[in-house]
Amino acid sequence: MAGVVLDSISKSFGDVDAVRELTLEIGDGEFFSLLGPSGCGKTTTLRLVAGFEEPTSGRVFLGDRDVTQVPAHKRPVNTVFQSYALFPHLNVAENVAFGLRFRNVDKRDRGPKVATALELVRLQGLQRRRPSQLSGGQQQRVALARALVLEPAVLLLDEPLGALDARLRRSLQIELKAIQEQVGITFVYVTHDQEEALTMSDRMAVMSDGRVQQLGTPQDVYEEPETSFVADFLGVSNLMEAVAEGDGRVRLGDAVLVAERGDRTARGDVKLTIRPERIRLEPPGSEAANSLPGTVRRIVYLGSVTQVFVELPGSKTLQATVQAGDSSPPRDGDAVSVVLPPEALRVLGTEAPAASD
Repeated sequence: MAGVVLDSISKSFGDVDAVRELTLEIGDGEFFSLLGPSGCGKTTTLRLVAGFEEPTSGRVFLGDRDVTQVPAHKRPVNTVFQSYALFPHLNVAENVAFGLRFRNVDKRDRGPKVATALELVRLQGLQRRRPSQLSGGQQQRVALARALVLEPAVLLLDEPLGALDARLRRSLQIELKAIQEQVGITFVYVTHDQEEALTMSDRMAVMSDGRVQQLGTPQDVYEEPETSFVADFLGVSNLMEAVAEGDGRVRLGDAVLVAERGDRTARGDVKLTIRPERIRLEPPGSEAANSLPGTVRRIVYLGSVTQVFVELPGSKTLQATVQAGDSSPPRDGDAVSVVLPPEALRVLGTEAPAASD
């Protein structure tokens, strides 16, 4: 059963098409992320599901119910924003209970519901604190509890971790996914942060220019990007212009390589992509398949890994990742063989234009 269905949804603001003929099905109980740069249409899509915006064309379904013309306050959804919008004059329990009061839930039932919601987000014992007495992460949890206490069929989250520091954000990513699995409701999460989408999502849609460029599991989208936009936006990727000769053979400068991923039937001008962690650096003169001569031009130490920038013939620079503990890490100026394993080298197909950030 689908939790959310968007049927050929479009939304225009004057001459600007924010969302273009978007068709999408999000499963019941799924953690689904909309990922993309600013201006790609992800937040507008979320607002269309919430009912804050009315589509120019198309329909919105929650379950099997058409809610296109249903106002926001009558839809079985709730939204958590980046700005938590907690009431400063109310304590934690009163903030969480606010929606229950608005819906005229019996006062005797509010206390147990609030207590359950606060236990879910691990805020027991903080009921009497005001928002100003809480950390940023605790405020985020209060906003989440306030949304979950209403037991929505779908919870919409618009970059709720964006205001937090990097370490706290990573910690809450794990917690948020665990909470979603515990409550079992559909989460639709909007973010421009690739790590958030990869960490939490069951599936994700990478958006650009009001369209979905690729849809799939985090592993599928990361490992098998279908366009140069997806390859470049999601993680670090080496993009190279080449000429395809068919059957996976591609010419990169004077070298002929074999690519086993992507559009192996392509001919003519194409782009190749390979992730830095899939590149191997070997001593000069390596006879490995897809081996190219290179010179180390820059090394960036990042603790667990080291980024190595290698210049190929023709002044093309690739980025490789070397794991910590490598017995013989390269040094600036070293001559190396850059090995692009055929099973990791991908020919990219035609794509829609990408949105600017």
